[in-house]
Amino acid sequence: MLLSELVDVSAAVRATRSRTEKVALLADGLRGATPAETGLVATYLAGALRQRRTGLGWRTVGEVIVPPAGRPTLTVTEVDAAFEEIGALSGPASATRRREAWGALLARATAPEQEWLRAIATGEVRQGALDSLLLDAVARATGVPVTAVRRAAMLAGSSAHVAAVAATGGEDALAAIGLEAGRAIRPMLAGSEPDVPTALGRLLEQAPGPHAVEVKLDGLRIQAHRVGEEVRVYSRSLDDLTARVPAVVEAVRALPVTDVVLDGEALVLDADGRARPFQESTAKGAALVPRFFDLLHHDGDDLIDEPADRRWERLDALVPADLRVERLRTDSADDALDFASRVLAAGHEGVVLKGRHTPYATGRRGASWIKVKPRRTVDLVVLAVEWGSGRRSGKLSNIHLGAREPDSGDLVMVGKTFKGMTDAMLAWQTERFLGLETHREGQVVHVRPEQVVEIAFDGVQRSTRYPGGVALRFARVVGYREDKAPAEADTLDVLRAGLDG
Repeated sequence: MLLSELVDVSAAVRATRSRTEKVALLADGLRGATPAETGLVATYLAGALRQRRTGLGWRTVGEVIVPPAGRPTLTVTEVDAAFEEIGALSGPASATRRREAWGALLARATAPEQEWLRAIATGEVRQGALDSLLLDAVARATGVPVTAVRRAAMLAGSSAHVAAVAATGGEDALAAIGLEAGRAIRPMLAGSEPDVPTALGRLLEQAPGPHAVEVKLDGLRIQAHRVGEEVRVYSRSLDDLTARVPAVVEAVRALPVTDVVLDGEALVLDADGRARPFQESTAKGAALVPRFFDLLHHDGDDLIDEPADRRWERLDALVPADLRVERLRTDSADDALDFASRVLAAGHEGVVLKGRHTPYATGRRGASWIKVKPRRTVDLVVLAVEWGSGRRSGKLSNIHLGAREPDSGDLVMVGKTFKGMTDAMLAWQTERFLGLETHREGQVVHVRPEQVVEIAFDGVQRSTRYPGGVALRFARVVGYREDKAPAEADTLDVLRAGLDG
């Protein structure tokens, strides 16, 4: 497949706001690929590179200018090979060689192709093609039921891999993709409700109790896999954390099992055994300990389709109590409220209510997992930052906040804040955002929208000041979320649902 064909599809997807039309365009793009190219084309249509690191910084990408080619000749496989070569360069003079290789790739590209190559190299392909749209397009392009595509993607942890499998083997090949100890799957996520009685009421409408009320730990979401003596630990974004969490590895290796997959949190505890804030869990060198709340695989038995109460029984029999998240099982709102009050008094951020009847819905916000936090927070994306003044002179301070459009995934500004920032946070974010800088307008440093930040607020009001049509009252920073990608940030619908009055 020629790169120019893919670039045309990307431009057409970017030009429409219609979800249906985006899916149709993406499906046409996938059909234009050979079976061997489908996984790569799916990756590119999602606006990503197959290589996790290329060594190409924003400055290098922007500074290398070469005349464009007169006609399209580059194929997607040649582009992938070029990025692979660039990413493999190391040692003396590697920066110079990388610039030369990047220039050679650009020289083979037409003007529109050069623009797209620069965007994908810096993570700035803005076309509103969310992963959910891509999976719908895979189903449409291959004629496979979308439910089969989505389930396979959750278990494989890769939409591109599923696109390739669907193109070559169809529904039967997708059905063969199961949970495999050692291979990360996308974690189940929770919805939210404002209070415990409402959340419990929702679960009781679905099925009789008792349901679970669990401590919501302010830690780093982890998924621990063990195959024999080999232990791997993954983040919620499926990054390998194994080297960072030796205590988690040691705890999993000590369990009386051969193969196991566990879901839980890793967190920092103080001298009294109380959980420290999430920001400390993501700090370099933090001593993280595990607390598990779900068991997905146990010595040959896949458990994700089993009801939660059976998974809990096997978890409790396998994992010692001091390594488990505390859980109360009840159908009483009063008992659930008492438990939540005790949890908050102990310094935790809230509770999660979970239906006893529910399977593990990988990669989705299941209706039967409901978090309740007394503090109203949202996860937003930093779009730009302003230089501070006075005591904050020389530091990047006021951050511009973006929420996702629910259909397109485009980021829309909904406010600013400089509140809640410690001196250490100001120093960190100055370094971080200068590394993400794309351009400046006066005191405003525009950045690649890659950093998620958790924002607490007192209310949501209508506003004509910001493009999103809403603004947050008394917004302040809780902490930066290193474990979340921009595609996981909250949507405008979440904010609109919370409008005051």
